[in-house]
Amino acid sequence: MGLRRAAAAVRSSRPLPGPGRGRPPRCAALLRSAAAPGAAGRRLLPPSLARRRRRGSAMALRALWLVKHDPAAGGGAVLFSRRYPTVETRAKTFNGSTHVTVPDDSAFLKALLFELRLTDQNFVEYRDTCTRINKSSVYAVRTDGGDLWPVLAFQKSGLIYVCLPLVEQALKPRPPLLSISGISQGLDLLSGILDFVSPSRKNEAELNAKVGQLRNLLLQACPLGTPLQTNLRSLNSSFDDIQDISTNRDPRQPAWRTNTYKGKPHVSVCITEKVKCMQYDKRDVVDMWQVYGTVACKCDIEGAAPNVTLSLNLPTNGSPLQDILAHPCVTSLDSAMLMSSSVDALDDSAFSGPYKFPFIPPSDSFNLCSYTSQVPVPPILGRYQLNEEGSQLKLSINLKLHESIKNAFEYCEARIPFFNRGPITHLEYKVSYGQLDLSREKSLVVWVIGPRFPKSLEISLTGTVTFGAIGEEHPTDLICTGNTAYVKLYFRIPDFTLTGCYVDQHSVQLFSPGKPKINASRELISSDYYIWNSKASAPIVYKTLFTNE
Repeated sequence: MGLRRAAAAVRSSRPLPGPGRGRPPRCAALLRSAAAPGAAGRRLLPPSLARRRRRGSAMALRALWLVKHDPAAGGGAVLFSRRYPTVETRAKTFNGSTHVTVPDDSAFLKALLFELRLTDQNFVEYRDTCTRINKSSVYAVRTDGGDLWPVLAFQKSGLIYVCLPLVEQALKPRPPLLSISGISQGLDLLSGILDFVSPSRKNEAELNAKVGQLRNLLLQACPLGTPLQTNLRSLNSSFDDIQDISTNRDPRQPAWRTNTYKGKPHVSVCITEKVKCMQYDKRDVVDMWQVYGTVACKCDIEGAAPNVTLSLNLPTNGSPLQDILAHPCVTSLDSAMLMSSSVDALDDSAFSGPYKFPFIPPSDSFNLCSYTSQVPVPPILGRYQLNEEGSQLKLSINLKLHESIKNAFEYCEARIPFFNRGPITHLEYKVSYGQLDLSREKSLVVWVIGPRFPKSLEISLTGTVTFGAIGEEHPTDLICTGNTAYVKLYFRIPDFTLTGCYVDQHSVQLFSPGKPKINASRELISSDYYIWNSKASAPIVYKTLFTNE
């Protein structure tokens, strides 16, 4: 009876309105051209599936797993797995000759742990080569039948959350991730499973009980492989009480609003920008940096489907936002916002806002959008020089805060690691600002700069370091050999963004009764902020045409 109701839930579901179910104009055009009968590597689909694709089929998953990683035992175990044969049949039709069958749980577990470098951490060329650097949670798991792709996997507190979305086209050549609608929904469902399971991680018996409830919960949340609900906490785990999700729901209420809030309206918005940087201080190597931003929201508003409009603004000299990705709850977007891309070198479009997002908010916290930006200068410029003189290393570090950056840090420090060497036995230094600390392992020097730079905005550190005999307990690194070394900066600047992006509280519009309380904040955080030794070789992102003479 419960399975028939679950099937009815899938049949009664309809694609939600708004761009969350569609694609940006540029991407849609590319996908339509790729699906043309003459496109290379494509198969002509049966009329029924072709009509379904033109209408916009629902996102689906071929399988999902919950894996426990046990480093002490050198492996892991599959705590839970669920496969969807109907979706697998669709995958065979869509993928054609490029289809790879999902292996059994034991074979998949072994291949997954190997791909994630959790069992064999030695260098494997096809997995660890520099041409295969993975910047997302999407993996190609090598099985006996071929590479299983796209496998979504992330690890949290000893558990690995995994799913395999349906790809409605041939897998070779691999389509862009943006064109695979199941990836975002798959990650959302895995996040829901994480929220449901994670509170029980301290108690093994409670964890087993939660895992035992997953099968019944997924009958409601993901019937027949179609994710309809990602908040598993709001569902009833009793099999006898499984009902059509839409039975007691307001027809206007979207699937992502799992409950109705009662109380005064309150909206919280936080813009978080992370800056990544690679500085070399070399004439023939270009320094690289980029900003990655997310806008997190929490909307406590009454009503089944309240409408909210939020605007992101830039100052006159602000850096335009690029690669904007919006949450599916956003109902419409200006096409100019979606055209600016950091990938296309020939793209000179620049939309400087305001960036308006009308949406129907989910019940819980969510990321309204994400973006990137090309800012003209990094916030902190640095120079690192490390030379070997006899049995000692002589180091010199100079840091300068750019004058456009807010000089008010929550924290700011520079960490100077020494790999493939013994413990530091002697450290003699001179620092113009801040203080120096030595780690307990005596392999890391921490330069604590503090809440602000001096008025000159420039600070320096010089010194000599002497090392003892190296042992197995001291850190090693395959890249930082010889004098190849780096300084890594860690900092956070509250109430500041590198692009200048901000939320005007007066521009937030709520179409609901009552005067809302609006809280808006922003922050800049360092992420992978490296300054490499200019006196030795270093991993290079891009070289110029100039050469040292």
